[in-house]
Amino acid sequence: MAEEASDSSFIPIIRRSTFPPDFVFGSASSAYQYEGAAFEYGRTPSIWDTFTHLHSERIDDGSNADVTVDQYHRYQEDVEIIKKIGFDAYRFSISWSRVLPTGKLSGGVNQEGIDYYNRLINDLVSKGIQPFVTIFHWDVPQALEDEYLGFLSEQIM
Repeated sequence: MAEEASDSSFIPIIRRSTFPPDFVFGSASSAYQYEGAAFEYGRTPSIWDTFTHLHSERIDDGSNADVTVDQYHRYQEDVEIIKKIGFDAYRFSISWSRVLPTGKLSGGVNQEGIDYYNRLINDLVSKGIQPFVTIFHWDVPQALEDEYLGFLSEQIM
């Protein structure tokens, strides 16, 4: 009986054909970590803005996400990269501080924020990339945290 090779450095080649034909390959991001433009175009602070500015010592390099990779201004480049890689989909989250500056509809909708997400979605669709939206990625408007103590209150819903 022949022994199997025990080469631990063997890495199998994985191709699209390894997966079912309807398998969706994609990329994902978080609004806070990618968008930047933290205090521009009507966006108000989120709990992460507050945390990273008040407690920078708790972040390994002391950084915050005020600019990040600046997807807000460079989303078209990002969509081109996603297309060039050959991904089918892109999942991104909504920065509710960008859409609802006070955290509530009664406080008004920031049209600039809506327009940004529409531009991003339209660009993805025009390039054949399916958008997937993460409704909540732990990015609560600071105004809701201040008013309701965040998710410690049922009223936040």
